[in-house]
Amino acid sequence: MFNSILVVCVGNICRSPTAERLLRQYAPDKHIVSAGVGALVGHAADRMASEVAQQHQLSLSGHIARQLAPEHCRESDLILVMERQHIDAVCQVSSAVRGKIMLFGHWISKEIPDPYRKSEEFYQSVYQLLDQSAQKWAQALNS
Repeated sequence: MFNSILVVCVGNICRSPTAERLLRQYAPDKHIVSAGVGALVGHAADRMASEVAQQHQLSLSGHIARQLAPEHCRESDLILVMERQHIDAVCQVSSAVRGKIMLFGHWISKEIPDPYRKSEEFYQSVYQLLDQSAQKWAQALNS
């Protein structure tokens, strides 16, 4: 059973905080946190990511970016990454966890691209991918 879920991207200011909050919304009985393999430690969620989330009635308020650490990996039952290259990055932090890493976009067969410093339209499309993926993960986790 996957009760503790870690969502990982690079900076932990756009994709993973949004995905974390979406998963919490769709699977409220799970413990869900996020981190970045190259986190902008201490930063709040990206302004545009926050605005786009807010347009969809999702708040990223209070998010503080944190660097992925070995204990985050060990404490998680499932680690969800945005891109295939993040699998290797996570394994460099904690090599023993490869078997519990999957793509956040697994159920929609897509990697989730980084919207950082791109257009609002790009952020919107990334939000849609994150939302679709979070709903599919919630269905899988709750069945």
